[in-house]
Amino acid sequence: MPIDAAKALAAAPRTGGISWTAKDVLLYHLGIGAGTPATDPGELRYTLESRLHVLPSFATVAGAGAPGVIGGLSVPGVEVDLASVLHGGQSLVLHRPLPVEGAATLTGRITAVYDKGEAAVLVMRTEAADADGPLWAADAQIYVRGEGGWGGDRGPSARRGVPAGEPDRTLELAVREDQALLYRLSGDWNPLHADPGFAERAGFERPVLHGLCTYGMTLKAVVDTLLGGDVTRVRAYAARFAGVVYPGETLRIRMWRGDDGVRVAVGAVERDDAPVLADTVVEHS
Repeated sequence: MPIDAAKALAAAPRTGGISWTAKDVLLYHLGIGAGTPATDPGELRYTLESRLHVLPSFATVAGAGAPGVIGGLSVPGVEVDLASVLHGGQSLVLHRPLPVEGAATLTGRITAVYDKGEAAVLVMRTEAADADGPLWAADAQIYVRGEGGWGGDRGPSARRGVPAGEPDRTLELAVREDQALLYRLSGDWNPLHADPGFAERAGFERPVLHGLCTYGMTLKAVVDTLLGGDVTRVRAYAARFAGVVYPGETLRIRMWRGDDGVRVAVGAVERDDAPVLADTVVEHS
């Protein structure tokens, strides 16, 4: 079996140093669609170095995204075809606001391997700390098609669903045709997002947008519309990638305020609101 769950879970954590600059943060923000309109003061806090604030989801690409999803596929006990891999979900816990420039020690390990029958799901945990202490902890759920069925633990199934009633805010965001090409410069070089032939082999009609790009676009929408543009209010953020987005489509982002934070549902407008992000919540102060 290409995935040896016991070996993957027993593998020693991988630790390495990362660093980033304001240029990396600016590139990430542009990759998730910041800067429209270019002179809007609310957008300049993402695109102008003299007043730069770091959107917390930058943590998923800091240090070029290492170890991330690709790192989760290079641990002992895991040997799979990249074309069978999808990013199934992402959670992030912030210990404090991210600095505009920084250096940190990153530690990554597989913390769970689940058998979903038709697929396996690996959970790759990444923790970052700098000289002042912990910065963030992130879990990436890596969905590997065709690698389940060995009788292992199916794992949790905590579906949040969509709140009753009309959302507090609804926002539509256009995804540029070139957005995946720009976003990948932040470190995710999976050809699924750029190479039409590879995308076809993976079962898609054309290259798809990175799930983490949609993830970042959605968090920015919540911060800008319901959190007063204050990135430091975000405490945690989790989402399940329920479907793909194709560059050129439009995202419909629906937001509900709740006791546990902002609940969010994202769909693709041109495909009758086909689900894109589900089970999504932004916890905040």
